[in-house]
Amino acid sequence: MHPNAELIQKFYTAFGNRDARGMAACYHPAVKFSDEVFTDLEGARAKGMWRMLCERGKDLKIEFSDIEADDSTGRANWEAWYTFSATDRRVHNKIDARFEFRDGRIFRHRDSFSFWAWASQALGPTGILLGWSPLVKNRVRSQAAKNLTAFLGEHGQQ
Repeated sequence: MHPNAELIQKFYTAFGNRDARGMAACYHPAVKFSDEVFTDLEGARAKGMWRMLCERGKDLKIEFSDIEADDSTGRANWEAWYTFSATDRRVHNKIDARFEFRDGRIFRHRDSFSFWAWASQALGPTGILLGWSPLVKNRVRSQAAKNLTAFLGEHGQQ
């Protein structure tokens, strides 16, 4: 297995164990992360997002597969099952991850998933009817950013 594929495997194994420190160790200090909800996170904020999800995801379960990597890029598929705390609704999210590597660590990490499918589960009827709309997506993104800022304010940006 390529060392960068092993790095991806290590990252998701740590996530499955809710080991945010282990995940952060896989990231380059200047990492850039983005997905459909948390956009354009860098460095400590990207690492802090995983820490927040690990600490708050009491019933979080993940599985990962199809890891591929070479010297510069990589990919994986992963799935998450958890309860969305804002609505107490169960979510099963299917994610496609893309990576770029620098200095033996993950430098760029982009997760892609269907926001509408996620919103339909997490937000219920509102998500089903309006999960496709920029209004709902922007509201969710704004709340997620506020939650992350508050979490980092309480727990520090390690």
